[in-house]
Amino acid sequence: MEIHANVIKFGLSQDLKIRNYLVNLYSKCQLFGYARKLVDRSTEPDLVSWSALISGYSQNGFCQEAILAFYEMHLLGIKCNEFAFPSVLKACTVTKDLVLGKQVHGIVVVTGFESDEFIANSLVVFYAKCGGLGDSRRLFDAIPDRSVVSWNALFSCYMHRDMHGEAVCLFHDMVLSGMRPNEFSLSIMINVCTGLEDSGQGRKIHGYLIKLGYDSDPFSANALVDMYAKVGILEDASSVFDEIAKPEIVSWNAIIAGCVLRECHHRALELFREMNKSGMCPNIFTLSSALKACAAMGLLELGRQLHSSLIKMDIGSDSFMNVGLIDMYSKCNSVDDARLVFKLMPERDLIAWNAAISGLSQNEEDGEAASLFLLMHREGVGFNQTTLSTILKSIAALQANHICRQIHALSLKSGFEFDNYVVNSLIDAYGKCGHAEDATRVFKESPDVDLVSYTSLVTAYAQDGQGEEALKLYLEMQDRGIKPDSFVCSSLLNTCASLSAYEQGKQVHVHILKFGFMSDIFAGNSLVNMYAKCGSIEDANHAFSEIPERGIVSWSAMIGGLAQHGYGKEALQLFKQMLKDGVPPNHITLVSVLCACNHAGLVAEAKLYFNSMKILFGMEPLQEHYACMIDLLGRAGKLEEAMELVNKMPFQANASVWGALLGAARIHKNVDLGEQAAGMLLDLEPEKSGTHVLLANIYASVGMWDNVAQVRRLMKESNVKKEPGMSWLEVKDKVYTFTVGDRSHSRSKEIYAKLDELSDLLNKAGYVPMVEIDLHDVEPSEKEQLLYHHSEKLAVAFGLIATPPGAPIRVKKNLRVCLDCHTVLKFISKIVSREIIVRDTNRFHHFRDGLCSCGDYW
Repeated sequence: MEIHANVIKFGLSQDLKIRNYLVNLYSKCQLFGYARKLVDRSTEPDLVSWSALISGYSQNGFCQEAILAFYEMHLLGIKCNEFAFPSVLKACTVTKDLVLGKQVHGIVVVTGFESDEFIANSLVVFYAKCGGLGDSRRLFDAIPDRSVVSWNALFSCYMHRDMHGEAVCLFHDMVLSGMRPNEFSLSIMINVCTGLEDSGQGRKIHGYLIKLGYDSDPFSANALVDMYAKVGILEDASSVFDEIAKPEIVSWNAIIAGCVLRECHHRALELFREMNKSGMCPNIFTLSSALKACAAMGLLELGRQLHSSLIKMDIGSDSFMNVGLIDMYSKCNSVDDARLVFKLMPERDLIAWNAAISGLSQNEEDGEAASLFLLMHREGVGFNQTTLSTILKSIAALQANHICRQIHALSLKSGFEFDNYVVNSLIDAYGKCGHAEDATRVFKESPDVDLVSYTSLVTAYAQDGQGEEALKLYLEMQDRGIKPDSFVCSSLLNTCASLSAYEQGKQVHVHILKFGFMSDIFAGNSLVNMYAKCGSIEDANHAFSEIPERGIVSWSAMIGGLAQHGYGKEALQLFKQMLKDGVPPNHITLVSVLCACNHAGLVAEAKLYFNSMKILFGMEPLQEHYACMIDLLGRAGKLEEAMELVNKMPFQANASVWGALLGAARIHKNVDLGEQAAGMLLDLEPEKSGTHVLLANIYASVGMWDNVAQVRRLMKESNVKKEPGMSWLEVKDKVYTFTVGDRSHSRSKEIYAKLDELSDLLNKAGYVPMVEIDLHDVEPSEKEQLLYHHSEKLAVAFGLIATPPGAPIRVKKNLRVCLDCHTVLKFISKIVSREIIVRDTNRFHHFRDGLCSCGDYW
């Protein structure tokens, strides 16, 4: 400006050349008011001045002003030149003004500049970025002498349009044409390889960089670090980074972000510390990556320090960073801090609301998440599929079916009813709310179901007890050509476990082997659980031995399986091995350990583990642990000791504790304890029929028949119906259900004929029906008939006629197996030389050669 003053002072302001320099100066310095005054005061409109003004507007992002200046220049009759056209075309590109760009293209053709390389390149970029990629390619092909700039222009367009494959083909054409790529060509191509996640092609481009001597180019080096990190080759990313003499902020950000992306969070934070030591100040992107690493590793204190740095840098109010802070605090279980960050945000956009709701959902603050969603909706923020999927997760946890229906209605109104994320979340939420029929309806109405949809519905069926439907759905999924993953296989195995569908579980195991999921810990744990619950502890043990990295779930599943099958000592030995391997137990493991002691009658060992839970493992006993101990003491006849433990409990005894005492009272025919336990249970669970039945059994065992009748009257008056005994048996991939006296089976005549045949053999073997355990007010002969027709006996009879000789018979029972059936099955196992495996509500019974694995202790 001082120089300009001297120009005026010496009378040189009308000098055309000096005026053009001044216009160019003011335009480059973004002082467009001065530049415009100089142009307007010119006595003769000058092309160079207008070109400088238009170029200044365009280069500094004032695209509308550049276009208006071009209009004015055109109206003044000044013909555009090769310097102004690229600036105008750039402005049209930024504003996506296809109509004006085409008009400018027409002027270019009329004025004869279409062969100019810079203008041609500008047209190539303009058409590509405004959606006319075909026109862009035709213009490129029409350039007679294409320079590397022309090639770079089209590379850049393909990259920005995510047409990475076309960019690679074009690069090969360029090399074959003899054109030598420059550092910009190679930088663009490295970014293309990043988009393709093609490490092989990336290495080739890296080779070109070294060969052509561009490996020290900072842009290319940064692009290489980014590419190697994003394709998962962190060693090469680190090697390239280490060779950069003076890494700039972009270099540090690329390597740190790459480590976070590949979940090498510890390494990311090490690099972050090195960057600080080098004197390089982090920026918003560095801190964002560091926050993600803290979130993943649960490093709350370091996260707080980063938060402090953000405040010091005066970017604490940045929306992007606040979302990162909410995420970090949420994942570090500091919900109060996450709430505070959200509350203090001056402006909350949709992403911030989503982060806050997601954080609450992750920390099981599901009620608050639902309330926040309601507030968000009231404030008119709007929502997207992420919001709906997240809130449906909380609704599923709350099992709030009425809210689930409202969210469903909202998704229908807002057009998200066919969004895969929302559909799958709805299926999952309805399933967890116990409404499998609604989950099925959503599934069937969706036009594009995928693997996640099938997995969600399979899980919904499994949770709803519709195991057969789950297995049918799996077959349908295969018919559609959808390859299963480890999650759907795990859900199916859990379904087979609940049904005791051993054969179908084995088929799922085959699929796990076929698709290579044996190394997946979820599938491995589910296999252990399935085989254990289907009665094959040997298969469960084999599956357990093949899990590559056993976590606490793996050990707990196997220990629990051994406990249920009566292998108490083996379960305790495995528990000791787990501790030796350095795996700390959780509450579930210790429940399994106490159950193992219970099923094996190991009172001393149980007392030792129970009394040392706090000292050895840092855990206070929960209701489940007390219930196990009370059950064990009660079964062992230590009723006074069991009651002492009840009185010492630091909380009110629940139904499982009183149920254990009632069971002990039945075993030891203790009427007083039975009445006390039953009274408590009737207050806690008045609708359960099992309490009345057990109390009646206690009365019957001591001949108090009037009391038995009184209990029956009470059941009738309270409209409490005894749960009917049911048994399940799987034959040739089909599960058959039996109830007492059932004659609905298609082979019913054969089943009852087999029972009659067995009756004669049992009598010869010395079996005497235990009519005293039947509480029906009928003649002894009728009682014998009723005992013969218990559901598990019918299931075993069917198993004998429907399965190959010598094959084990596996039965599942919904109630505790009665004493008479237990005795009969011991006899039958010896008579027919078959293993009979019965899973009742309490444990597994393996009947072999006239003996049971429980040792008659169940």
